[in-house]
Amino acid sequence: MPKPEKKKLGEMLKEAGLVSDAQVKEALKIQKETGERLGRILVKQNIITEDNLVTLLSEQLGIPRVNLSDYLIDPEIINLVSEELARRYYLVPLFKVGDVLTVAMSDPSNVFALDEVGFKAECAVEPILATETEIKRVIDQYYGVVGSIEDVIKSIDAKGLGLDDANIEAVRLQGIAEEAPVIKLVNLIIMQAIREGASDIHIEPEEDILRTRFRIDGVLSEAATTPKDLQSAIVSRIKIMSELDIAERRIPQDGRFQIKVENRDIDLRVSTFPTVHGENVVMRILDTSSVLFGIEQLGFSAEMLRQFEEIIRKPYGIVLVTGPTGSGKTTTLYASLNTINTIDKNIITVEDPVEYRLKLIRQCQINPKAGLTFATGLRSILRQDPDVIMVGEIRDLETAEIAIQSALTGHLVFSTLHTNDAASTVTRLMDMGVEPFLISSSLTGVVAQRLVRTICDDCKTSYKPPAKALKQLGMEETQDVTFYKGEGCKKCHNSGYKGRIGLIELLHLNEALRELIVAKASADAIKKTAIEAGMKTMREDGFKKVLNGVTTIEEVLRVTQEL
Repeated sequence: MPKPEKKKLGEMLKEAGLVSDAQVKEALKIQKETGERLGRILVKQNIITEDNLVTLLSEQLGIPRVNLSDYLIDPEIINLVSEELARRYYLVPLFKVGDVLTVAMSDPSNVFALDEVGFKAECAVEPILATETEIKRVIDQYYGVVGSIEDVIKSIDAKGLGLDDANIEAVRLQGIAEEAPVIKLVNLIIMQAIREGASDIHIEPEEDILRTRFRIDGVLSEAATTPKDLQSAIVSRIKIMSELDIAERRIPQDGRFQIKVENRDIDLRVSTFPTVHGENVVMRILDTSSVLFGIEQLGFSAEMLRQFEEIIRKPYGIVLVTGPTGSGKTTTLYASLNTINTIDKNIITVEDPVEYRLKLIRQCQINPKAGLTFATGLRSILRQDPDVIMVGEIRDLETAEIAIQSALTGHLVFSTLHTNDAASTVTRLMDMGVEPFLISSSLTGVVAQRLVRTICDDCKTSYKPPAKALKQLGMEETQDVTFYKGEGCKKCHNSGYKGRIGLIELLHLNEALRELIVAKASADAIKKTAIEAGMKTMREDGFKKVLNGVTTIEEVLRVTQEL
């Protein structure tokens, strides 16, 4: 590091009132003898803290600093820099975008370190600042054991850590959960799930093992099995990350934490549940920086898309999206808001949780403990001069009535319900206690949906489906139709499927339907009239997607069996 640079750091430290002139002179004298950096000498002498040093270096060099405790690093990125190189220069690779590797360093002005890392990794290097202590911790956490979850499991000495003790105390367990091998194992599980596109991670205790499963494209598949001895350490580590009580194992707990992966913010919602074999843990993965779908990518047919755009561009009314948990309702709501989001509209949401951040839109997370529910949030939103309102879910009569009154007083309202099909949404609102004439006057459209897996393009092949499946869709074996499925390959984890698309049923309210609602007609009568007016059911929409080679008969039957 050139001397003028070091002198500038000393001057900055003096100007900040962190060191005296005598202390800087003494440190410079030591520097001449040892060759160490000025900042490190002052930290060693306890004159300044590492945080002081990194903050001033960031200001001096114009390089951002990072908190490494929030980062989860892909093992493939770690492998780009050897442990020897990382320890010698106090650096750790974080993520790679294109041909640029971002590296956290305690001394970003060390051009020799940057050149060597760039040469070994065969790419350009961009430095950011972190403290030496943080970098040492990350090096200890990520290096030492190469590769897979299985490799890390083999490296953990459960007996040596004391995990074979059935009555292990919470305080001792907390210490074990913060050991580098345990941290690395949990990080690898989370990283693998994110890399494979999982929406949920299940940590499931059984009598003699701990099973890990990922939900990918709506279906659970086994990811790893772990020795039973490691169960308490893994669960405790997840609880520590989620700020949950590790000593409490008798009741369910809910928490959350945020990490950075490849410079993206990932939220994880954590739920623990006591079972006879120990605590079951489920982590929902929410990538807040994900690229949102446009409504044209959701699965609407051309005619349905035209009708839906007409509905969501109306100045007022209520639009409902229905379906079971995990059917993509939130994605449809966000895509709808994005479509109509312009500078001349005031759009406000109240959600649980806020899954994506949307520009120009005010988003609110409910907090029942503080008294902020969907109903109270919705009441407050109305005092914020909104044009468009989105309520995450209508769970009770109070929320339903406020949403409908909002629609009747000139607001466009979006929300969700849990019903099997579009027609049942009307009767569900009636069952909640909403007056039929209010529903008839305010409701403009209902989208009912399910998600089916799409056939993997890399292993797509034609095949002949079973006669029973064809019969269920009202087809004969003699019909001249080509069907497709995925054979299974590396890109789709041998499932034959990659990605998902919606099966959609759109109920577009017309006068005949409004009269039926006022007359308190049954869901079947409403559905029949809607079909006569041109509505396609979810199963019919699925069949069309089968004929177009988008999905398989088996997938359509799997998600529409109860309809």
